[in-house]
Amino acid sequence: MIKTLYSKYREVFWYLVFGVLTTVVNIIVFWGMHELQSPYQVSYVVAWIAAVLFAYITNRIWVFASQAHQANAIIKEMLQFFMARLVTGLIGFGILAFGVSMLHQSDLIWNVIQNGFVIISNYILSKVMIFKAPNN
Repeated sequence: MIKTLYSKYREVFWYLVFGVLTTVVNIIVFWGMHELQSPYQVSYVVAWIAAVLFAYITNRIWVFASQAHQANAIIKEMLQFFMARLVTGLIGFGILAFGVSMLHQSDLIWNVIQNGFVIISNYILSKVMIFKAPNN
């Protein structure tokens, strides 16, 4: 039964595992920058870059088992991945800025909130647009 469930939901399972790890990377880097008394805007950008690099590698290899092997296909895939992450990252930044600047609440709490939005959005974009099977 467990083997059947794993087989059926393997992709979602690994996306969640690496999504959580990507979030951990983001939060640790953000927290480290926060401890260095960096403005939340700088902390966000540095944490975002670290998280996106981690996410691309793990999504390409373990989650979606990318079939892109030629240089031009890998470059296209990577550009799509980074552009999608840029869009969701900008929206995430907007969520963070709203919580911190407009509501005057904790940057650490709003960083966790925006990460939830980003994880869900990124899965949908990766599944539908970036790592789709070549015949789709």
